[in-house]
This record gives sequence, structure tokens and C-alpha cells, in this order.
Amino acid sequence: MSRNLQIGLFLTVSILLTTFTFYFWQVFRSPNLLVQDNDKTFALLIPKGATFESVMDTLKTHKVINDETSFRFLAKMMKYPERVKEGRYEIKPKMGNREALVKLRSGSQDAMPVTFNSMRQKSDLIQRLGSKFEFGPDALGKLLNDPATCQKFGFDTTTIVCLFLPNTYEFFWTIKPEALLERMGSEYKKFWTPERQAKAKALGLSQTQTQILASIVAAETNKRDEQPRVAGVYLNRLKRGIKLEADPTVIFALRDFTIRRLLNKQLTVDSPYNTYRYAGLPPGPINLPAPGTIDAVLNAEQHDYLYFVVNASFNGYHTFSKTLAEHLANARLYQQALTRMQIMK
Repeated sequence: MSRNLQIGLFLTVSILLTTFTFYFWQVFRSPNLLVQDNDKTFALLIPKGATFESVMDTLKTHKVINDETSFRFLAKMMKYPERVKEGRYEIKPKMGNREALVKLRSGSQDAMPVTFNSMRQKSDLIQRLGSKFEFGPDALGKLLNDPATCQKFGFDTTTIVCLFLPNTYEFFWTIKPEALLERMGSEYKKFWTPERQAKAKALGLSQTQTQILASIVAAETNKRDEQPRVAGVYLNRLKRGIKLEADPTVIFALRDFTIRRLLNKQLTVDSPYNTYRYAGLPPGPINLPAPGTIDAVLNAEQHDYLYFVVNASFNGYHTFSKTLAEHLANARLYQQALTRMQIMK
């Protein structure tokens, strides 16, 4: 073999080796995920029983993957098609094939933040919270409508929503509904410290009653500095055996949350939630009150007010009064303001 042929062969082999080395470096290390001008993390959801092809379909549909061939090649080398695991996996911008496949193959799923707040109805909670997880709303609804499950946590099927304290929590997408309830039960117990329990007892309320009253307070005002005063009004009425006559409970009974002005005929609706007809607290909360609002009830302002009405200037606050005559005068101003603004229902 001539020297020139040897040199040519050496150069050819060197070029091929360099080419293959570079290709394999690209396959293993080069960014290949989320390169479509997207700098956001993509949450890849892989349900139970999913196949490698369904994973690929999801990546392609959402344009998360750039070079499909290299991803498939390395996936087969790493035997991922036989080891697809359910879960929620965060695919970060410019992630390499190997990094992504190691994560997926090992089942190292990422927890997700779940926030829920002042949902009004149990059905809202079931739909909106349940849809965030693999198990879906139906599975959550089945548990929350099961008397035995609710009793396990100290509630009935109406008050079970008190178990869910609004906040942001972290869960795995694949969590089972039973485990979700256990976690919420743990958070509930942490919130209801001995100090809070003692405050509720001093008010003559159970924990559940405190949350029911807090839900009414939350519906009346979103002004945190006013909530303790509103809570004080309702506590005064409860102590004196006066009906609460809380407009938000009537709106809840009517299930029409577009109402801005209640009419006299609506105040007669026959519902245990209508505190114009029935004394005491309604059978369950009318929304999910925030922990801060529950504390506003536990630390209610002590005063002699028995009435309040929205301030006629619509500044977000209320006007409080001790006598019915004062209240009727304030209410008249508010009704006149509504009429001027052409708010008739």
C-alpha cells in the first residue's frame, strides 16, 4: 500500500470517526427539546398504560421535539420504549435527549403546584380540583359524596368541603384521590392548632361552624381590615338569636351568582341556606374561605353593631349601625345609589 493511499485511508477513517463522534455527541448531549422558539417549561403528562408512540405523539403535537430521529435512536438504545412510566415530567428548554430520557425512564416525575381558592359550590371544587389530576373529577366526586369517607374526616357530604383550605400545595399528578384527601386532612389538622380551637370554643362555635361563618364573611367583604368587624356583627346576631339575614346566603340558595341586587321576592326562597327564613348558620359553607378570613372570625371585633350595608359611595366598605332605624336609613341610601346606577337585579 502506497504512502499516499495510507494517508488517504487514515484521513477517511479520521473524518468518519470524527463525524460519528460528533453525531453521537449530538444524540446524547445536544439540546433537542423545546427548541421551537420556546423558553417555557413543558409539562409532559404520561397516563397509565401509555406507549412510547403515544409519548412521541404528544411531543410532536406540542412541537417540543426538534430531531425525532435522534430521540428515537437513543430511546431504543436506552430501552425506554419498554419502560414507559406514567407521570408528569417537566421538559425544560434546550434539554438534551439523554437528560430527558433518563428522567422519563426512571419515572422521576415533577410535583406540580395546585392552587384553589374561593370556589362557591362543591361541584366547582370537584370539577376544578379533580381535573388537575390523572384520576379526574369523577373519582374525587365519588369520595366527596360518600358519607363514610366524609365521616372519616369528621364531616358529612355537605361540610366535607371544609377540609379544603385554600392555598397553594404541591402534588404529584399521579396521586390517588384517597391520598389527596389524606394530605388535605393533614393540612387541616396543622391549621387547626390548639390556639385556634380554643378561640372557636370561646365563641361558642365548632371548627366547621367557624368556617361556615367565615364563608359568609368572605362573601360579604374582601377587605381584610373589615372582615373582623363583619364577623363581629354576625356573632352578635347569633348570640342574641337574631336571624343572620345575610344576602350572600340567599344568592347561594338561588345558585345565581350574577345577582347584584336582591329583590324582596327572592328573600323568600325556601332553602336551609336562606338566613332570612331560617335562624342560625346554614348547613354548610357558601364558598371556601381563606385561612386569613377564618382567623378574622376567630379574632372578631367586639362591638355592639347588629347591622351593616354596602357603603353608598361604593368604596368597597360597609356602613355599620347598632339600631334598625339607623340601618334602614343607610340601606335606603344604598338602594338609591343602586337605582341611580341602574342596577336593578
